[in-house]
Amino acid sequence: PQMGKVVGKHPGAHYFTIGQRKGLNVGGTKEPLFIIATDVTTNTIYTGQGHAHPGLFRKALFIQENEIHWIREDMQLNDGETMDAMVRIRYRQPLQKATLHKFDNGMYISFEEPQSAITEGQFAAWYIGDELIGSGVIS
Repeated sequence: PQMGKVVGKHPGAHYFTIGQRKGLNVGGTKEPLFIIATDVTTNTIYTGQGHAHPGLFRKALFIQENEIHWIREDMQLNDGETMDAMVRIRYRQPLQKATLHKFDNGMYISFEEPQSAITEGQFAAWYIGDELIGSGVIS
């Protein structure tokens, strides 16, 4: 595969999501193509071949302060505090070991193992045991 090669046209980068495979209308590759990044400013989507493409994986995500929602307010983190938790970033995904890092502008969640297709606009939810502690919209 060639870096920076134009492989097709599309109706707009804002119509695509990280990890998307369906609807790309591009063939002729050994493995399926997945969206690994989008740039709505330049109307560009970036693709990578296969489920294991390194561009699909990230070890961390960020949630802006105004998008953090604590279910258990008594467990809410203050700036500079951290918490080990189990986190889910998509429906029915097995819970993943992670650490929450609270800062004045929001919260980083760093995962023990890289996660596939962390997507802006989707929710992350954090748990202690089986109890939902909080959630937030991924930035």
